[in-house]
Amino acid sequence: MTARVLVVDDILANIKLLQARLEAEYFEVVTATNGKDALDICQSQRIDVVLLDVMMPGIDGFEVCRLLKASPQTLNIPVVMVTALDQASDKIQGLDCGADDFLTKPVDDIALVTRVKSLARLKVLNDEMLMRLTTSRQMGLSDDDVLARILKDGPGRLLVVDDHPRSSQRVMSALAKVHEAYIETDPRAALIHLAEQPFDLLIVALNLEHSDGLRLCSQVRSLDRTRHLPILIMADPGDEARLLRGLDLGINDYLMRPVDRPELLARIKTQIKRKRFSDYLRNQIRESVELSITDPLTGLHNRRYMERHLKTLIADAERTGRALSVLVADIDHFKQVNDTYGHDAGDVVLQEFSRRFRAYTRGVDLACRLGGEEFLIIMHDTDKALARQVGERVRECVAGLPFRIGSNQEIWVTASVGLATWEGEGDSSEALFKRADNALYAAKRQGRNQVVADAA
Repeated sequence: MTARVLVVDDILANIKLLQARLEAEYFEVVTATNGKDALDICQSQRIDVVLLDVMMPGIDGFEVCRLLKASPQTLNIPVVMVTALDQASDKIQGLDCGADDFLTKPVDDIALVTRVKSLARLKVLNDEMLMRLTTSRQMGLSDDDVLARILKDGPGRLLVVDDHPRSSQRVMSALAKVHEAYIETDPRAALIHLAEQPFDLLIVALNLEHSDGLRLCSQVRSLDRTRHLPILIMADPGDEARLLRGLDLGINDYLMRPVDRPELLARIKTQIKRKRFSDYLRNQIRESVELSITDPLTGLHNRRYMERHLKTLIADAERTGRALSVLVADIDHFKQVNDTYGHDAGDVVLQEFSRRFRAYTRGVDLACRLGGEEFLIIMHDTDKALARQVGERVRECVAGLPFRIGSNQEIWVTASVGLATWEGEGDSSEALFKRADNALYAAKRQGRNQVVADAA
């Protein structure tokens, strides 16, 4: 994949070296020699990954990273700290600033390419989700409390797959005090655990003694439930070829054995934080989609969804020859309810009406609120006679019991119902709905609290 990588270093030779390596892998490279220019570039251009030197005059790399992660415009840009410092304290400081990863000079080619590819892939995914959220509040970027809670460092639930007794024991001892970690030696059993229980991260030994670690990773990526689960693999020196294959399979990160405990914890922390952010974005998208097709007061589908669904069902009816009917119901004298008891009472009536309306709708039918006090049911595989029966049941369920609008207050409500049935090829969704609406107004004119079918 291609991506725009910003390389930041005050030494030109270091920039040229990283630039040559990245351009050989077909990345587009942008450069900066100081922290201020780097911040300006990230604010004004599309950057997918930042490779950031730590030791720079003026604003050092730690401060640049902190400023990038503090801004809603640049929060989502992955930052890799490139440093000659290899102390655990340096990594901790980088994590505190929000760094996503670390590379130690001299930079290993495989480490460079794998880190950048993995982070660029994640950035593209998150960018796509962010673009589908239309407001800053939906993106969670204007609500600092929500975003802080999502990204707050906390223990994760981890599954380690390793059948080397001593290796697995060392890893588990490193994780035990920080995370809720489980060990599994059999990849098949691991798949079952992943399918049945939620985890934040999967850690897999690449060279299992009795199985293929890459095959397990491939299976995890192919299942819906685990497709987005971060995977970290532990590899042995000399196994770079299989490591690259793992990257192609969608591995998120790796560690070389012998595993360094601080680095293991740092990479786990990063992966869990990324997962929580991505999960948050997906949930926001699902909620925004639900809001776009659902009436917030009643929970029924809205008119926008109804119109699209009706066209789909008409296309199905044209293909199969099945019947299709539409029922439109309107609460009689609803304005008087609002004028007499107030709009809060009117909302209670609408909510109870929708509950009864949905109770008399089959699972295969679609109940919607068109707006105001007008509701609709699309009835698949239903002819006019059966549709009239449904209409009578709806009318009776509304008129048969009073509506409670307060702790000790009840009112009686009725509804008028209009019906129309699809007439075959050439009959459009607009024409079908119009006939049902005309039948509804006929029921109103004829005295209300009754069912009228269109005369066509």
